[in-house]
Amino acid sequence: MELTIERTLRAAPVIPVLTIDNPDQAVPLAQTLVRAGLPVLEITLRTDAARSSIQRIIAEVPGAIVGAGTVISTTQANDVAKLGCAFAVSPGYSADLLRAVADIGLPFLPGVSTAAEAMQMAEHGYAMQKFFPAGPAGGVAFLRALKDPLPRIKFCPTGGVTAANALDYLALPNVVCVGGSWVAPEQLIAAGHWANIEALARSAAVLTPSGLTNPGARL
Repeated sequence: MELTIERTLRAAPVIPVLTIDNPDQAVPLAQTLVRAGLPVLEITLRTDAARSSIQRIIAEVPGAIVGAGTVISTTQANDVAKLGCAFAVSPGYSADLLRAVADIGLPFLPGVSTAAEAMQMAEHGYAMQKFFPAGPAGGVAFLRALKDPLPRIKFCPTGGVTAANALDYLALPNVVCVGGSWVAPEQLIAAGHWANIEALARSAAVLTPSGLTNPGARL
């Protein structure tokens, strides 16, 4: 599972974090993002439309790597696994949730915001972790400080990551990608402004982390 989640995280520099209110918008949104070069999609379980949106994207959008975000319970973990999600993301973790994803065999990205939490997740076998909420929890400076004492742990910062600071995160050697909603803001999704979203996504897809000469080298 750890290898699977690492390959997923390295598929693109940015994972769009998507909140979808209307399932009819799910497929055109996903098609737009995949076409723009962002195939890994995190659909948050914050709306009633989330599950049907996940189903539609998995069924109708070739090339999309669909995950569920805001997974905070064992019930949700089981539900998204049955839907066929490629991975699950949580803002944190719990003993029950860790047991559930392990029993299911669901690739999982747990959220951490402190060094102690990062160490605890590493002990559970999770070298790939979501740093959340990245901005309030210390941002680029905090992750830079963790690089030497925790060299084996890699992060996907989410929460406060924007087009303006994404490259600052991606330049860190312990960051494999970033997550953010700026590539597909809720207001643009609601209005169906796919061309605007595609432009934002294309700009995000070519963000180049430190040490790579082209985004394709991530695969």
